[in-house]
Parts: sequence; structure tokens; C-alpha cells
Amino acid sequence: MSLYVTELRRLAKRRLTRVMLVLLVLGLTGVATALAFSSQKRSPAVIAQAQVEADAQYRQATKDWEKMIAECDAAQARGEQTEDRYGPNCGRDWQPQPEMFDPEWSLPYQFDFRGEFSRLVAVFAGAVALFGFVVGASFVGAEWSTGGMMNLLLWRPKRLAVLGSKLAALLSLLAGVTVLLGALWTAAFWLIGSTRGTTAKVTAGVWQSVGLSGLRALAMILVAGAVAFALASLGRHTSMALGVAVGVAVVSEIGIRIGTGIAGVRFADRYVLSTYAMAWFEKQWKLIDHDSCQFVQGACEPKELIVTWQQSGLLFGLAAALVLTAAFWIMRRRDVA
Repeated sequence: MSLYVTELRRLAKRRLTRVMLVLLVLGLTGVATALAFSSQKRSPAVIAQAQVEADAQYRQATKDWEKMIAECDAAQARGEQTEDRYGPNCGRDWQPQPEMFDPEWSLPYQFDFRGEFSRLVAVFAGAVALFGFVVGASFVGAEWSTGGMMNLLLWRPKRLAVLGSKLAALLSLLAGVTVLLGALWTAAFWLIGSTRGTTAKVTAGVWQSVGLSGLRALAMILVAGAVAFALASLGRHTSMALGVAVGVAVVSEIGIRIGTGIAGVRFADRYVLSTYAMAWFEKQWKLIDHDSCQFVQGACEPKELIVTWQQSGLLFGLAAALVLTAAFWIMRRRDVA
């Protein structure tokens, strides 16, 4: 039996892998269930009821407006000052109009597959990436901390082949889990849209966009798992990867924001990792520099900076390549005893 197959079986049978997988499935199921219960299909009867409510609100607003005018006229007849309370002309210029009461505001939430599923792909990718990071770090970190790696290398002294087989097994598992759960995730929300929402205007182009979003999600998940694997291998412990992840998150999302805010750096969010993650899924992410406008001088269009998915891919790809290269280089030279 090949080392790759052996490592893949060992990874799949690990207790942490199974527990994390169960938690992942439960979490995704909870999100889908919550959205399904919150969505209500807008049937003709529901739309008609919303129109009735909008008309009733318009009539009530008109009555209140007429009552306000009558009160204002009476106050003026008594010689009272009314402008501060009722406005000029007793508020006659503020007559409610039917278009001010849109029936859309009275309609219940309805899940729109075409408009909302791309964001749900990002939610799915984030959950599976977290699963991949924890499992990837633990897979090799536990081997180092318990002495399992040293025993394995006594049996198979080819260090790079051993580490490469473990990495290949991890990426294969993550790819399989992503594809399987991704298909179920898509089917679940298509079912929700069909029964409790809407699947209108879902064309072949929309499905192509969904497919590309799925590929970007898969790439992010594989990168997260590979980076966690490499960090844990470098530190010979699972906590190395988890510690770096927490440190990077704190520095990026808190430290950099505070520092750039104090320094008055323009487009400060371009130095934050979450910006590139959003750009990766949304294809581009727009940053706006509101400080570039002096609104006291009149109308102004603030400056914008676009972060593209290509820039995000380059950043994350280089980071993953550097960490993996370091892990394999150290593996070749380090003392494993």
C-alpha cells in the first residue's frame, strides 16, 4: 500500500477529523435551516396583503396630516405661534403621497437564489477553511509532538516524500469534503429557493458564476489547509499554526487598523487581509477615501481604490508558497530526533 493511501486513511480515521467534520456539517445545516425558516415565498395572496397594508398606512398618514392641519389652523386662530411645531404653512406642503408607501416594505423576506447565493458560497468557504486549518495543523502537528513523525521516518527515511504524502493526503481530503458538501450546500439552497423563495432569472451565466465562485472557494480552502500544515510542521506542534493564525488576525484586523488610523494613511484597508478575502470572493472590493473630500466646498466624489481578485490570489498564493517552501526546506535539514 502506498504511503499516500496510508496517510489518507489515517487522516480520515483521526478522531479530530471526524469531530470537526460533524461540527462543520451541523453548523452548515444550522445556517441553511435558519434561512429556510426565515424565508417566505411571496405568493399572489401575500403580495395582495402587502398592498392592502400599504394602502391602509397611506390612508392613516393622510388622516394624521389632515388632523395636524386642523390643529394648526385652530392654534393660529387662538393667536399661537405654530411654525416651530407644525412648520411653515401648517405642514400643507407635506401631504403624504401613495408612492411613499411601497408595498415592498410590508412583504416578508424571500430568499433570492440569484442575488444571495454568492454570499452564501463565501460563508461556506469560511466554514470549510476553518475546518481545513484546524485539521491540517493537527494532522502534522500531532505527529511531531507525539514522536510519530520520527517513527515514520525510521520506516520511510525519505523525509520530503513523507511530508509530501501527508500534504497530498490533506489536500485530497479537503478537496473531497469541499466538493461533496459544496454540492449539498448548492442543492439545499436551490431547494429553499424553489419552495420558500425564488429562483427567477437563474440563467446559464448565473450557474457559470456560481461555478467560478465554487472554484475560488476551493482554492481558499486548500490554501488555508496547506498553510496550517506548513506552520505546524515548522513549529513541530499544532499550537504553532493556531498561534500564528491568531497573531496575524490580531495584527491585521486590529493593530494595522489602529496604526494606520493614527498615521492617517489613505486607503488603510488595503493593508488588511480581510479586504483581500472579500475581493477574492466578490471579484473586486472597492475602498473609498472619504477624507479626500472637503464637503464644505460643495459636491465631491471621494477617491476610490479597487482591490481585484487577481491581487488577492497573488498575495495568498505567494504566502502559501513561501510557508510551504520553508516547511520542506527545514524538513530536509532539521534534526528529527
